[in-house]
Amino acid sequence: MYLRIKDHFMRGINKNLDMSDDSKSTNEWDKLWQEYSKVLEKWRDVFESFQKSTIEMQKKYIEVMEKAANESSKETMKQFGENWQKALTQSGIDAFKQFGENWEKAMNEYTSNAFKQFGENWQKALTQSGMGSFKSYGEMMTKFAETWKNMWPK
Repeated sequence: MYLRIKDHFMRGINKNLDMSDDSKSTNEWDKLWQEYSKVLEKWRDVFESFQKSTIEMQKKYIEVMEKAANESSKETMKQFGENWQKALTQSGIDAFKQFGENWEKAMNEYTSNAFKQFGENWQKALTQSGMGSFKSYGEMMTKFAETWKNMWPK
């Protein structure tokens, strides 16, 4: 009888320990889920902000190129494109192989619509190439700004 009481008692303790472990484990999982959810929400916010900024920057780029196409000579635009391509090559950006070909096409047509199409094709290539394109896109736009600044200092 003593053994039965002891076994029953020990099973109860073990059961309580198991329940305590389960409860502790559940709390740990809940905590991890909450932490993950918070980080995921931050990531979503940053990603949405990045998307909005990219769209704004692309719109401004198109505006700049339309103005440049309407007010600059073809030779100046050609020089700008060559300087931009050179800056990209020097920075080692290989992800945009078609950049030069598309730029040449835009230069040959030399209309604001052709430059707009160049920007749209470029944006499409960026969105299809994955996470690595974020950094490359930023680098390309930085080189665009540097080329602009170098050709037309204040």
